[in-house]
Amino acid sequence: MAAVKTFGERIADALVEDGLLFRKQVEELMELQKREGTRLLKIIIDKQYVTEQDMAVSMGRVLNTPPVNLSRIGIPHDIADLLPRDVCVSHKVIPVSRLENKLFLAMADPLNVLAIDDVRRITKMDVTPMIASEKSILEKIHHVESGKTGTMEEIIQDAAKKAEAESEADTDNIETIKETVEEVNLDQLTASVEEAPVIKLANLILVQAIKDRASDIHLEPFDKMVRLRYRIDGALVDRTPPPKNLQVALVSRLKIMSSLDIAERRLPQDGRMRVKVAGRDYDLRVSFLPTVHGEKCVLRVLDKANLSASMEKIGMDPDTYRRFRSAVDAPHGLLLVTGPTGSGKTTTLYSALNELNNPEYNIVTVEDPVEFQIPGINQVPVKKEIGLSFGNALRSILRQDPDIVMIGEIRDTETAEIAVEAALTGHQVLSTMHCNDAPGAVARLDDMGIAPFLISSSVILACAQRLMRKICPVCKEPVSYPPAMFRDLNIPPSYFEGVNLQRGRGCDRCNNTGYAGRTAIIEAMSITDEIRKVIIARGSAMEIGKIAVSQGMKTLRMAALDKVREGTTTLEQTLVITAST
Repeated sequence: MAAVKTFGERIADALVEDGLLFRKQVEELMELQKREGTRLLKIIIDKQYVTEQDMAVSMGRVLNTPPVNLSRIGIPHDIADLLPRDVCVSHKVIPVSRLENKLFLAMADPLNVLAIDDVRRITKMDVTPMIASEKSILEKIHHVESGKTGTMEEIIQDAAKKAEAESEADTDNIETIKETVEEVNLDQLTASVEEAPVIKLANLILVQAIKDRASDIHLEPFDKMVRLRYRIDGALVDRTPPPKNLQVALVSRLKIMSSLDIAERRLPQDGRMRVKVAGRDYDLRVSFLPTVHGEKCVLRVLDKANLSASMEKIGMDPDTYRRFRSAVDAPHGLLLVTGPTGSGKTTTLYSALNELNNPEYNIVTVEDPVEFQIPGINQVPVKKEIGLSFGNALRSILRQDPDIVMIGEIRDTETAEIAVEAALTGHQVLSTMHCNDAPGAVARLDDMGIAPFLISSSVILACAQRLMRKICPVCKEPVSYPPAMFRDLNIPPSYFEGVNLQRGRGCDRCNNTGYAGRTAIIEAMSITDEIRKVIIARGSAMEIGKIAVSQGMKTLRMAALDKVREGTTTLEQTLVITAST
């Protein structure tokens, strides 16, 4: 007779089904639970394997209780006042809404019958439980108690009302003036930057972006409005824009947080900031660019949690992983990862460096800029303004007795020559390049003037990488395509025979997009003796690619179609991501 699973084990199974945990991780966590005697769900949260919100959604599915994202809703004061604050805090609950005599109650533990009985007794209403994370409930209780729900929309509305009132007060004194360059009084600007609405708005923009898993935040000024967009899973999504009258103060606030000069508004500026959200540290890379209507600000969110995954979890199939692992473990040689900006090249190399990070090795990187700071690795930022280029930094690094060198990007002949020389003299060199596919990396080095015999002797692996959006595990459903579509795409009908293709219907977790998260697809080309002969003969990238495929290399298109077969992504994503390969 099979053992009855505990509640924690049932939730862990649901997290595996939703694609948020691996089965192997669950087994490791259960072993840890036995040793430490701690609750399984607490260990999962403490290890930061899943967010509390994702945990709440999966728990809701197991308990057949609808989840609620409290950060996205405002709770009216008359609803919040239905329960005393001490009752909400002690039971970890908060009223969300009511319908006649039915009260919808957000609960951290919907199985807590004592809490439901207390709420029913106090409110004299029927209680319908909804599930939310404990942290979001306590935060919402605090926001309601302080007099505001704290949503971005409400703060923006308050600021807009204030601006409207100020403009109405000035309607009697209208003067026509010539268009001129806007001058800002620095004392007034500094004062406005320290005002509560500006600080709250800047913080909310950052916090909401991190909660939405955004990789980039775009704040763009136009003539009569400011546009706010988040890049989520590779796609830009509009969010509630801040009022135009707060544009300068908001940008200046972000500059102060990045330790930049708020008086300089005519030249581009780059900086960094570090914030802590829900107990986790996030680094943000910040860029300001002057435009016609003010400064455009783009913030890239750098989540160190992305680096904790091993190379096995990047998304490679077994054969590609074997090739990649063999190159990473090689004592010397040049490993290249290619792809467009934002395709995850640097994250892949960082994952490799994390596994190589060992006191026995001297690992040095040269980057522009340093994206993630990793303890135990010497990281050198390029500073062209003082003459510290990739080439100059690499020359000095090679005099520092390195074992492993990571070059942020090979952009020019000088950097390429030094990288090849280092690989030939016994160093392991990892780097990225901009080209479309793995065979194209060889042609790119040739275009830079590197002799073919040096390329064939130094390069041990060339990879191409893309990021594909994953189907949301909560709203995944079967989908069918017309046979003509497969013929037009040169996909054999038998390739998907017996496979149920999937898509995301759209739900609250994925913001009705049908996608949640991204996975990497990688083509890895090992430099074999046959390929070396073609390189020395200056064969084309197409010739090299044909030989690599005949030797077992999976192209990006093949890797993408495998993800479709597995039910990880959709056929539409394959067409979008691999159209040029």
